[in-house]
Amino acid sequence: MRNRHPTAPPATQKRTEGGLNVKGIAARAAMWSARHRTLAILGWIAFVVGVTILSGHLGTREATGADQGHGDSGRADRIVEAAGFPEQLAGEMVIVQNRAGTDRAAAVADVTKQLTNTADVTGVQPAIESPDKRSSLVTFSIAGDPETAKDRVGPALDTVAEVQAAHPDLYIAEGGDASGDKLIGDDLDRGLNRLGLLSIPVTLGILLVAFGAVVAALLPVALAVTAVVAAVGLLAAASRLAPTVDTTMHVMLLVGLAVGVDYCLFYIKRERDERRAGADTHRALVVAAQTSGRSIWVSGLTVIVAMAGMFFTYDATFVSFAVGTILVVATAVLGSLTVLPAMLAALGDKVDAVKIPGLYRRRSDGRAWHAFLGMVLAKPLISAVVAVGALAAIASPVFDLRTKAEGIEDLSPKAPIVQAFKVVDAAFPSKTSPAEVVVQASTVKGAAFDSSLAGFKKAVSGSGGKLTGPVEVRINPAGTVAIVSVGLVGDDALGTLREDVVPATFGRVDGATALVTGERAGDADFNARLDASLPWVFGFVLGLAFLLLLISFRSVVVAITGVVLNLLSVAAAYGMLVYVFQYGHFERQLQFQAAGGITNWMPLFLFIILFGLSMDYHVFVLSRIREGYDRGLPTRQAVREGIGRTAGVITSAAVVMVAVFALFATLPLASTKQLGVGLAAAVLLDATIIRAVLLPAMMALLGEKNWWLPRWLGWLPQIAHEPAPAVAPQGDRELTPVG
Repeated sequence: MRNRHPTAPPATQKRTEGGLNVKGIAARAAMWSARHRTLAILGWIAFVVGVTILSGHLGTREATGADQGHGDSGRADRIVEAAGFPEQLAGEMVIVQNRAGTDRAAAVADVTKQLTNTADVTGVQPAIESPDKRSSLVTFSIAGDPETAKDRVGPALDTVAEVQAAHPDLYIAEGGDASGDKLIGDDLDRGLNRLGLLSIPVTLGILLVAFGAVVAALLPVALAVTAVVAAVGLLAAASRLAPTVDTTMHVMLLVGLAVGVDYCLFYIKRERDERRAGADTHRALVVAAQTSGRSIWVSGLTVIVAMAGMFFTYDATFVSFAVGTILVVATAVLGSLTVLPAMLAALGDKVDAVKIPGLYRRRSDGRAWHAFLGMVLAKPLISAVVAVGALAAIASPVFDLRTKAEGIEDLSPKAPIVQAFKVVDAAFPSKTSPAEVVVQASTVKGAAFDSSLAGFKKAVSGSGGKLTGPVEVRINPAGTVAIVSVGLVGDDALGTLREDVVPATFGRVDGATALVTGERAGDADFNARLDASLPWVFGFVLGLAFLLLLISFRSVVVAITGVVLNLLSVAAAYGMLVYVFQYGHFERQLQFQAAGGITNWMPLFLFIILFGLSMDYHVFVLSRIREGYDRGLPTRQAVREGIGRTAGVITSAAVVMVAVFALFATLPLASTKQLGVGLAAAVLLDATIIRAVLLPAMMALLGEKNWWLPRWLGWLPQIAHEPAPAVAPQGDRELTPVG
């Protein structure tokens, strides 16, 4: 009877499995898991369940607005947070606007009366009139916790709708904090629920086509889902060091599903290929561990390095994204190198159970891919020129790339609340996104502050329309901090307020600190923070990726071409975003309205995510090419064999990623649409033009120069990419260690 748990040899001994020397972390982890399959599988389940329970007890610490601030606006927000201001209720506004020949007085009175008698409505203020005398604005608040006000704003919205129906000759609409949150929250919740319901079935469907067997298709989905669940559990503990933002979990789902499925796909495909080539179950697992397992390890490390670049932004949102994505990638790597080999060892040939007629194939010869590669390699220079030309054409709009802050225009332009915000902003700019001057002094209740406030109001009146009232003041109970609100009109209004008006007024109060915050000020400071961090982020990601490729493949040329090819895919994604979202193509199909710019955090975030995911494919393909080269094949033949044998799995992995990413384009926010389109387009281009045309063409042109390494770098570690020469199949024999 076969012993499933042979005694492990001393650490100093070499171990052979199925005729192969087991070398490297990935292979040793796989072999341990294969021997202790029950322990590995139950251990993984216990790990996922345990961290999930732990996260429930700990809870997740969320970042506050003050955590996310930068520059003067961030300092101002922290002063306000510490000043002990009474919590402000969620504010709402109702605009009543004339149409041709109409009188709005009766409607204003009706709105005011009806709202006063509406549940959860408080603090209804007398209407104010716009400078052009065409609009009136009624402001009020929603009672209770402002964080949950969206759940109580419904009666107010119903009341306004009834008044509008009673006065069809006027435009009457509501907008505000609670109604805006309700619009965004309801639409986003529906979209995310749809995404959750569709992403896993879509992924499973693609894998069923790729594998042609139900069990083999279920394994990657199961690993990816459990990896995401475990990583979300770990995030609760990590949030004690780096508070998280609510969108982090969505990003973790996006990245976790992509890399988790990919890693399993690479591993299972290689194990199946070896078994179909005649290897016994154990030898196939050893080869898969030493090739695909090693690629997963290197790829995962590269992706983690790329994600770590977000730490250099010093921004709470990006830091939260970095922590979340690093956790989910590390968890996916851990699962791929431990529980996956255990499952494959336990299943054996049953991994192909429940075959699907017409889809299951014992072996794919990849004739179509080999024929295509033959054409590329026959004319590598022409192929490279055509590929570069196509990528350059797609990327060309990047030279016109502009960024903008997220705003109400990023929501569906058909939404009534969006339309109301735009009308209010045009008639009462000080009410939609006012600037707030935060003044901190030993006292803000004396003559000095009153004099500076009078000067401030005078400066607002004389600003030529850049600043607009009414100027409103709030003072904290201690009388040490004042918040002075004023409207901004025009692109240079913020600069006028910060550089001229505030220094000339509140800046002259002895011992006072006067800082400008608010939406526009926060956006300006956020952009400044991103601009300052870009060189550090790009330098870190590109430098570390270069070093990892250099060490993994002992080639300066391979490292340089890998970085350049990934930059090309990122540039193409940027060009696509500009073409679609900045120029306004496909507005009707994607249900958005072009706003003249890309969301300000999108370029940096896409660079990091795409660079990491592109390296995922690149490492896998290059490992297979180097494997052939190390066996003695000429470079061109190694390229043909390596890409030809990986083309099917790369295509399947890319289709999974494109499908999942494309689902994000169905969400209601312009930023999520940009994320989905950018990622899907980049992965599609990366898996086709770059990996199938440009990479083989460049490597064919470079020939032996691909593997150039200066003598002074000869100290780099030797990493064998090839498995040992094939041995005759020996059946399902004992895995006996050999000293």
